[in-house]
Amino acid sequence: MSFLGSIVSKILHPFGGGSTSAEAAPADAPAGTATTDTTGAAAAKPGEPVDVEAVLNGMASKNSQTLSWRTSIVDLMKLLDIDSSLSARKSLADELHYTGDKEDSATMNVWLHKQVIKKLEENGGKVPADLKD
Repeated sequence: MSFLGSIVSKILHPFGGGSTSAEAAPADAPAGTATTDTTGAAAAKPGEPVDVEAVLNGMASKNSQTLSWRTSIVDLMKLLDIDSSLSARKSLADELHYTGDKEDSATMNVWLHKQVIKKLEENGGKVPADLKD
């Protein structure tokens, strides 16, 4: 599974339900269909958007590390237990068609975080406005 597919799956479909082909899903794709999640956050009913912030806050509350998932792609990937190495992030950048300099990891990381949040929203996630900026 792609890095993006893993991210979308772990947040929007924690029990394997729903589509994980984030790259192919249109912006008006059906909302997530999870009926429960591993965080204890209120789960979305079929056809309702999954509250991305609630899911990630729930995961963060159970994590022994203090992770800045709201601003850091590295911390977001760590929270999801996904490889966050530079090579993994470069692979994610390739998946998302990043055209910038991948050796400028700071700029790439900011772009990746914004794109991942955008893809979560496109795939049925409810994303708060402050994460979209």
